[in-house]
Amino acid sequence: MATRRKYASKRKKQNVISPKSFKWILGLFLLLCTIVFLYQKKEVFLYYLGFKTKNTELTANQRKLEDKRINDIVANHEGKIFGIDVSQYQGTIDWENLEAIEEQFEIKFVVVRATAGSNKVDLKFKKNWKNLTASTYIQGAYHYYRPDENSTDQANNFIKNVKLRKGHLPPILDIEKMPKGQSMTKLKEGLQNWLTLVEKQYGVKPIIYTGEKYFENFLQQDFPNYKFWIANYNPWKEKIEEEYLMWQFTEKAQLHGINELVDVNVFNGNVEDLKKVCIK
Repeated sequence: MATRRKYASKRKKQNVISPKSFKWILGLFLLLCTIVFLYQKKEVFLYYLGFKTKNTELTANQRKLEDKRINDIVANHEGKIFGIDVSQYQGTIDWENLEAIEEQFEIKFVVVRATAGSNKVDLKFKKNWKNLTASTYIQGAYHYYRPDENSTDQANNFIKNVKLRKGHLPPILDIEKMPKGQSMTKLKEGLQNWLTLVEKQYGVKPIIYTGEKYFENFLQQDFPNYKFWIANYNPWKEKIEEEYLMWQFTEKAQLHGINELVDVNVFNGNVEDLKKVCIK
């Protein structure tokens, strides 16, 4: 009987890359992608790091970063127009010399704070409004809404102090704070009451100003028939959203004629588009 030859069993082919090596390669690849991404967005990170604290005065480097961001946003909105909003916190404004530094953008509209809460009138409103009326800027006025105060009293405060006419922007309601003594449902009822009373007075639907998160979390679903002016200073954001009427993209602009930092806004259209929004 023939003896069978014993052959060594074929070893299974080993994987060219072990699971452990694959994880290392994947990790290095992701790290490389992250480094490239961070390099491309280095200005954004420098901007963020430069503004960790809410300063009223900027360092030279912070000023440089902020001006670059403003210039980038202006470049991204060719064909659209820009404007500012001011209050007593901007102090006394030299209206004759008001302009953006280094001609970053041309100011086409100005919105001033008129009233706040149920009884406050902005200390600079009358003077700012008078100077605006004598200027060529498209002008508007806003009311700063205080959540825990009576909404009818707040509407009457605005109506009593603000005389709007043809060519002015519609009245603007500024809501930024969360209520302390009432529910969000009650707050929304109060906001709607203010909007209804003011619309009845001026014959035009008001504009709502708020922060982007406030808009998305609380107002977007409940106020679908209103135009929104949204504030968002996120350095990652580069363009105005299609559904926004205006976007307030910085609160740290520096202008000739104003000693304090200023908010700057881009309107989602040209001058003729803005005039169509104004009171007829």
